[in-house]
Amino acid sequence: MKKQTLKKILCIGLCTVMAAGCSSNAGNQGKTHGSSTVPEPDGNSAHGGPYEEELTIDVFDSQANFQGEQTGWFAKAVKDKFNMRLNIIAPNVVGGGDTLYQSRMTAGNLGDLIITNADNGRLKELVSAGLLLDMSPYLDGCDMLNKHKDAIADATVLAGEDGVWAVPSEISNQSATEPCDAAEPTNAPSVRWDIYGKVGYPEIGTLEDLVTVLSDMQTAAKKSDSGKKVYAFSLFKDWDIDIMQNAGAVCALYGYEPQGFCMAKDDGTDIQSVIDSDGIYVRALKFLYEANQKGLVDPESVTQNFDNLAAKYKDGAVLYSLWPWLGSGQYNSSEHTAEGKGFASVVIKDMGCATYGSMPKGKFGTAVMIGSQTKDPQRLVDFIDWLYSPEGVKMNCSAASGTCGPEGLTWELGEDGQPKLTEFGEKAFIEQTEELDVPEEWGTGTWADGVSALNYKAVGIVDVDESNGVCYNYLRWDDYYEKTSTKLSEDWQRHYGAVTTLDYLKENDMLVVRPGSNYAAPEYEADIQTIKEHCKAVIIANSWKMIFADDEAEFDQLLKDMQDTVNGLGYEQVLEVDWQNVKDRFAAEAEVLE
Repeated sequence: MKKQTLKKILCIGLCTVMAAGCSSNAGNQGKTHGSSTVPEPDGNSAHGGPYEEELTIDVFDSQANFQGEQTGWFAKAVKDKFNMRLNIIAPNVVGGGDTLYQSRMTAGNLGDLIITNADNGRLKELVSAGLLLDMSPYLDGCDMLNKHKDAIADATVLAGEDGVWAVPSEISNQSATEPCDAAEPTNAPSVRWDIYGKVGYPEIGTLEDLVTVLSDMQTAAKKSDSGKKVYAFSLFKDWDIDIMQNAGAVCALYGYEPQGFCMAKDDGTDIQSVIDSDGIYVRALKFLYEANQKGLVDPESVTQNFDNLAAKYKDGAVLYSLWPWLGSGQYNSSEHTAEGKGFASVVIKDMGCATYGSMPKGKFGTAVMIGSQTKDPQRLVDFIDWLYSPEGVKMNCSAASGTCGPEGLTWELGEDGQPKLTEFGEKAFIEQTEELDVPEEWGTGTWADGVSALNYKAVGIVDVDESNGVCYNYLRWDDYYEKTSTKLSEDWQRHYGAVTTLDYLKENDMLVVRPGSNYAAPEYEADIQTIKEHCKAVIIANSWKMIFADDEAEFDQLLKDMQDTVNGLGYEQVLEVDWQNVKDRFAAEAEVLE
C-alpha cells in the first residue's frame, strides 16, 4: 500500500474513532475502566475519575535528565488528578545511547508511558514487537487528543499499522511560518552592546562591513574582565559535521543552512553547493579570513573546545556571539545587564536571519506512547490528554519550554486581563532562587525539585491558550519584559524602537523562516556515505586553513585545492543526492503550508 493512501485511511479511521468515542466492545480490549464500570465524574478528572487504586507507572523517557520517582509540586498535581506516581527511567542518566532501550525492548517491556522518537523506524519497530498499546479504544472524551487528530494520524503512518500508537510533541496552534522563538531568533548577529555603543552604534550595511565595526570595538574594549586580550571572534571545532559549523552560523545570517554538501535557503528559494566559489559558504569563510587578517580571530580557535570558549565569553573576552543565546547566556548576568553591559543583537541591513517555524503537525523526533503491558490503559490515555490541555501544558513546565507553571502559584491574570508573574513566580523564573520553598497547599520541597522531570513539550513553545489568549511562554509577556527591564535592554529598545529582537526582525522583514515540518533526509547508501566521509574531511580541514591563510593568494589556492580534491573523490555524486534531498525537504515544507 502506498504511504499516501495509508495516511488517508488512517486519518479517516482516527477521526471516526475520536468523534464516536469507544467502540461497543472496547471493554474487552484490556481496558481497566470499561464503559460499564467507569464511575460518574466527580470533578477529580475530566475523563472519568476518581481513580481509586494508587498506581505507580514506569516512564521510559529519552528526554529526561533525572531518574527516579517524580517529587514535589508536579508529583502532587499528578497524584491529586490521577492517583498516580511517576517513576522516571532515563537513558540519559545511565550513559545515554540506545543500550537501555535495547535491553528493555529485549525484555519485552519498555515501560507504561514511553517518551522517545517515533521517526527513523522506531515507532514501527515498537509496534511490530507488540510493545505499544493501540490507544483507539480509550479516546472517548479526550478532547485535546481529538483536537490534534490530524497530527496523530500523520505520526501513526510511521507505525505502518492501523491504530493510534503515538502522539507527537510540540503540536502548535501557530502557523508553520510563525517563528517558534520567544524573543530572540535562532540566528542573529549578536555583539557586546555596550562596546558597540562606545564606538557610536555605527550602521552595518553588509556582512563585510561588520569586520570594520568589530575592529573598532576590539580596540575600544581593551581587556577582558580578568585583564586578558579581547577578540571579536573565538571559534571552536566541536560541532563540525559536514562543513565548518562556525562558518555555517555566519551563513545563517542570510537564511542558509547546511544539508549535507548543500546550502539550502530556508524559505525554499535557493540551493547552493558548499564549494561554490560565489556561494554563501565561501563568502562566510572569506569574511572570517578578513577578520583574522585584522587580528580579530582568537588564535586558540583551532585547538579549543566549547567549554574553553564558554569561559572566554563569561570573562568578557569575546565581542561577537555566533548565536544570540551563546554570549548572553554566559555574560549577561543581572549585575552586568544592570550596568548596561552584555550581548544584544545588532542589525546588518541586508541580512535575513534563518529561524524555525512552528509545527502544526507536531514533532515526530519526540512523541509519547503507552506500553502494551500497562495495568490501566484508560488512566494513561487520560494523563496524556491532560498533558496537552491548557492546565497540563502550564503545569508540565520546564526550562526548555518556558511554560508559565500553575496559575495561582507562579502567575495570575491581572485586572487588565493580562498575565502577570506573582512574587513567587518572579523568584522562580527571574531571580531563579535555588532554595525556593513551595507553599504547603501546592506540595512539598522546593520549586526546582518539583519541576516536571518529563522534559516533554506537548505543544509549541510560543503557543497560546485559546481560552484566554495567554501565551504559555512567560518570556513573551509584557509583564516579564517590564520586570526584567535593565539598563542594557532599555538602551537597545531606544536604539531600535522595538521590545525584542524578534519583534524588530519580523516588522522589518529580516527573517527567513523554515516552515515547521517533520522532513528527515534518508540515510546515504554505503558507497555514497564512504565518498562523503572522505570529502567532508577535506572540506572541514581546508575551511579552517582558509580562515588562517597568510594572504589572499593562499586563501584562493586552498579553495582551489579543496574543490579539486573533493571533485576527484566523487563529490558530485554526494551533491546530487543532497540536492535531491533538499528539493524533497522543500516539497515537504510546502505541503504543510497548504
